[in-house]
Amino acid sequence: MQTNFTLAQLADADVRESEKILRACVHCGFCTATCPTYVLLGDELDSPRGRIYLIKEMLEKEKPATAEVVKHIDRCLSCLACMTTCPSAVHYQHLVDHGRRYIEETYRRPWPDRALRLALALVLPTPWLFRPLLHLARLFRPLAGLVSGPLGGVLELVPAKIPKPSGPGGPGSYPAEGERKKRVALLAGCVQRTLAPAINEATIRLLRRHGCEVLIVKGAGCCGAIGHHLGREKDALGAIKANIGAWTAEAEGEGLDAIIINASGCGTMVKDYGFILREDPSWAARAEAVSALARDIGEFVAEIGLAPPMHLPGLKVAYQSACSLRHGQGVEKAPIALLEAAGFEVGTVPEGHLCCGSAGTYNLLQPDIARQLLARKVQNIESVSPEVIATGNVGCQIQIGGGTAIPVVHTVELLDWATGGPKPEALIDAAGG
Repeated sequence: MQTNFTLAQLADADVRESEKILRACVHCGFCTATCPTYVLLGDELDSPRGRIYLIKEMLEKEKPATAEVVKHIDRCLSCLACMTTCPSAVHYQHLVDHGRRYIEETYRRPWPDRALRLALALVLPTPWLFRPLLHLARLFRPLAGLVSGPLGGVLELVPAKIPKPSGPGGPGSYPAEGERKKRVALLAGCVQRTLAPAINEATIRLLRRHGCEVLIVKGAGCCGAIGHHLGREKDALGAIKANIGAWTAEAEGEGLDAIIINASGCGTMVKDYGFILREDPSWAARAEAVSALARDIGEFVAEIGLAPPMHLPGLKVAYQSACSLRHGQGVEKAPIALLEAAGFEVGTVPEGHLCCGSAGTYNLLQPDIARQLLARKVQNIESVSPEVIATGNVGCQIQIGGGTAIPVVHTVELLDWATGGPKPEALIDAAGG
């Protein structure tokens, strides 16, 4: 794609990077076939190619974002399926992130939109605030069908059952069972700690069983993805630098073999720390080192080798590959191979590359499109008649679980169960106890 940025514009590092990305695009349109919003809506401006044109025009002419541009950029899920498909290696992720930051700087949203986005940015990364507000929201959940727009979408997603606080959350060390082979830090997360604490519990049990000492490092918290994808870069950078500082101190102390992340949206974010802080001389080297240590839990267990299962569950699993894991991190085959090695029969989900509609805060901000994507996803999953659905991201787990009666669990819960851990609670509940 031809660009016309001035030398003055190209003095800005973000503009230089975006210009490089724009120039790589050859207008082939392969991305449209795998873009969920284009598949649903059929609008060129709701395809990656269309959004690339909109961002180019906005950045090149230094125009404030318009309501029309904002609508189409907001509809992007950042699922990154377009990047997996693109033959020209267009790094759409970094381009759309730049576009969102520019929108946040130049566009004033209507006040209800501003209020909701501010609430999400403040509440979701803060477990002590998120939990009581979630209990309060449950009182209004029966009204979800009567409320239109994003607020109705928020109420729809409030779970009928909120797990009690349990398991690891605060800083601590969990020793390896037997000889210590690895020393790893676990990102405890924020939303996941409230909605699905069993994921961290299963992760720690599985890692300890495989000879890993597991640390939850003091000072590490939200990965920054929520603020980053809302265009709130100041919020994101605060979280990012806190994590880098905490993990770097541990790595430079007794050392770390990996930073384990069991929410794939967070994993994609942490693996991008090096890029985000590439121009900051005080942080660039440490950010790059942290990104190099980051591993998805499935990716890491595949590297060290899964212990032989203690029993063979034999259940048929529909593995839903989370977009942030499949497209964002390029981890697709390892979780399937691990599930099969653990004794599960894994079914291939049709249109597995299409997003379920969760996408971080997307199902809260764009509920109508998210509902359509969920219905399509559930139909495809149910077509393989699974007994359980596994995924590697808590957002997908909550989203898909709201659209089907089939139990949905994190992949790590199944691997933990097969190698000696407890049966996942969702499977117990589905079996009636």
